[in-house]
Amino acid sequence: MMVVMVRKRPFALMYDPDVARHLRSIDKKHHSLIQEAIDQQLQFEPETETRNRKPLEQPAAFGATWELRFGPTNQFRVLYAVVLERQEVQILAIGIKDRNYLKVGGEEVEP
Repeated sequence: MMVVMVRKRPFALMYDPDVARHLRSIDKKHHSLIQEAIDQQLQFEPETETRNRKPLEQPAAFGATWELRFGPTNQFRVLYAVVLERQEVQILAIGIKDRNYLKVGGEEVEP
């Protein structure tokens, strides 16, 4: 009997045009860490809740339905939505959490 392993197809990562502006307000030394975390965490099973990946209460900023937390002291946040029909993750915002505040593009937003 032959066992065939079916590899899950990765989700396409689609970035909102505003994300480039959000990244400009984050020190460049963190950009590769951010890209790596997005690639590793969101290409497969982006709707699986983990310690650092959680569904958001609605309505949420930017129309996001999920949040990914990572980085030193979990300071970075990626707000995203999943479109299952298109096997797509829409990256809607990238920001920095500082105490009780979330800054996206240098501006404070409600998480």
